[in-house]
Amino acid sequence: QVQLEESGGGLVQAGGSLRLSCAVSGRSSRTETVAWFRQAPGKEREFVSHISWSGSTYYVDSVKGRFTISRDNAKNTVYLQMNSLKPEDTAVYYCKLASVWGQGTQVTVSS
Repeated sequence: QVQLEESGGGLVQAGGSLRLSCAVSGRSSRTETVAWFRQAPGKEREFVSHISWSGSTYYVDSVKGRFTISRDNAKNTVYLQMNSLKPEDTAVYYCKLASVWGQGTQVTVSS
């Protein structure tokens, strides 16, 4: 059974950085597309970024140039490096593989 575990969230000041990790267990992620989503209080969950099995990446416009998604197939882990964070990035961040979601990690950016 596939399980995803996010980590790396926390409280950071605007302009700061965080690196989120999504550890995949139960299946190799090397042939899968893994995505990051986020959900801010009172808002719907929204797509942030994904990385395909080939390494191609895609980002929502609001994070382009600030966030970088990457993967380490040896560790079966996908990362989301978040730089130049803004208060509007505050949300619970989730990773997703196929139909499986992680439990989420809270990111709070103070102004």
